[in-house]
Amino acid sequence: MAHSMARGDLSDQAWHKIQPLLPPERNGKRGRPYKDHRTVINGILWIARTGAPWRDLPERYGSCKTCHDRLAKWQKDGIWRTVLQALQGQADVAGEVLWDECAIDSTSVKAHPHGELRSPQNAAGARHAPAKKGALARPRPPVEQARKGWAAVGAL
Repeated sequence: MAHSMARGDLSDQAWHKIQPLLPPERNGKRGRPYKDHRTVINGILWIARTGAPWRDLPERYGSCKTCHDRLAKWQKDGIWRTVLQALQGQADVAGEVLWDECAIDSTSVKAHPHGELRSPQNAAGARHAPAKKGALARPRPPVEQARKGWAAVGAL
């Protein structure tokens, strides 16, 4: 079947690598025939590339329900894992994978440069503006009252 390629669609070379790893397009069951895998995969790739909602999938990729259902079914059946492992194995045998140079995606959390010097009062949700000069978070009693209070506790 001749495929017109849009930007970002599977190339013929990529398609020939993954096609044998996919389940058969015709499963022998009666009813509506499967939408061809290449078109559906191109639709899934379009969603992954653009981040658009499924309902915005261009018509050239078929129904958004078909693409989503195929993605979910193949995920459940382990097809994607099998394809990934097979492609990685093929690339490794061909010497195209450098296992000592791999990148790991992570999430970064920005820390305040003086974070270790900050008090719990400056934690998330707390006041971030400095207190006015002379103002305290909690008023402290005069020193004499504090000493009397401790003396009273010690007398008990």
